[in-house]
Amino acid sequence: MSNPSAMSKLGRVGLLYGGTSSEREISLMSGYAVHKAMLSLGIDVVAIDADENLLQTLPSHNLDRVFIALHGPGGEDGTLQGALEYLGIPYTGSGVLASALAMDKLRCKQMWQGIGLPTADFAVLEEESNWPDIMQRLGGKAMVKPACEGSSIGMSPAETEQQLQQAWAEASRFGATVIAEPLMEGEEYTVAILGDQVLPSVRIQASAVFYDYQAKYFSDETQYFCPSGLSDELETELRTLCMNAFRSVGCSGWGRVDVMVDNQGKFQLLEVNTVPGMTGHSLVPMAAEAAGLKFEQLVQAILEESI
Repeated sequence: MSNPSAMSKLGRVGLLYGGTSSEREISLMSGYAVHKAMLSLGIDVVAIDADENLLQTLPSHNLDRVFIALHGPGGEDGTLQGALEYLGIPYTGSGVLASALAMDKLRCKQMWQGIGLPTADFAVLEEESNWPDIMQRLGGKAMVKPACEGSSIGMSPAETEQQLQQAWAEASRFGATVIAEPLMEGEEYTVAILGDQVLPSVRIQASAVFYDYQAKYFSDETQYFCPSGLSDELETELRTLCMNAFRSVGCSGWGRVDVMVDNQGKFQLLEVNTVPGMTGHSLVPMAAEAAGLKFEQLVQAILEESI
């Protein structure tokens, strides 16, 4: 059972979910799960499906804080965070700058390279790119992604120059900036962070070629391992790397860092998620459970980080 005095200090909470980004479907699922948890905790919650009139209607709800369950542009990229700062409403997760930087995979990778954190080589793709040269530079196999999307939207692998160009065309539908990285075929891990606590790593084993949108949210064939099976030494190395990556971007509150093992067996940072999924297939709740936190306790902890 929840502690009524602990809940009262949270006050009236606005749960923002849904939204208008390409990740709306996932945000609805996250919002539903978080709403159910808040009700069971006895939190005074107002569930708000964020539409284009959100900023006009938000002040009328008299909120003490906001739980952001909006994924992708418009909820995770600093714009909403800036608006909430302006309105003087506390919110969960990272601030304006960290949210914007984490959402932009290109600039995030450039910064990690600059401070010496491991992240795979990359190329920025444009209409006039030298496709053969890029393909060769990336080792003959590449993964192409829009720089400012999440949930693997617009991503596709390429093994020929023609496929690389096609993958760029597909990714560019979701944003002007598109990057390609070498196709890493090692293990994939994700590490959740809650306040100052690094939760146990999760190893992801997708049955598909890569961990795409379908595999992330709907496939029952994707396997997750938590604990991940790493040695104590490698688990410590991975957790330290992820906390360093999280802090270097300026993130706070909670989030998730995604990592892959490259073809030389080294950890390479992929991205930071500042509003990770909170669905039945989501990885932060899985890691929290391995650390002894039930879903409701996780939701409460995320909210308390906003105080």
